[in-house]
Amino acid sequence: MLRSLTRVGLLIFHTMTSVDHVDLELLAALAADPRATVVALSERLRMSRNTVQARMARLERTGVFLSYERAISARALGYPIEAFVSVTVRQAELPRITAELAHIPEVVQAHGLSGPVDLLVRVVCRDTQHLFDTDARILSIEGVERTETSLVMGEVIDYRVTPLMELARREA
Repeated sequence: MLRSLTRVGLLIFHTMTSVDHVDLELLAALAADPRATVVALSERLRMSRNTVQARMARLERTGVFLSYERAISARALGYPIEAFVSVTVRQAELPRITAELAHIPEVVQAHGLSGPVDLLVRVVCRDTQHLFDTDARILSIEGVERTETSLVMGEVIDYRVTPLMELARREA
């Protein structure tokens, strides 16, 4: 787990150091209008279309952009129940367990954690029975020792990075 976290840390560091002031302006423009065309971005930023396109390709390659799936609502797909499942596992079996979790369609995200809980798994379900069954499937994975499920009552702060971009622009 530590080796994986170190790789993630290096990737984040690499990504952070590869984003310059111009990239931050481009990202801010995309955050304001995610569907903006390259032509519209080049006009707004007063840059050539080729420059915008090249920078966007580099940002994509270096992992700055997250999955576009993040912008699709599970609720709109018929899965209005969301929960976080704290999972404790036998450490030696973590890679296999995470691979098995990835085969459960209701698992939309999972994070490896330090501390008493090993994984924080975000799930979406149709109803509470479906949540109960999904939790049971997670618990039935060989090597999973315990789960604790917390129902999401509401999202009080939407996923956001715009304040971080503004901070980075001020610090640049």
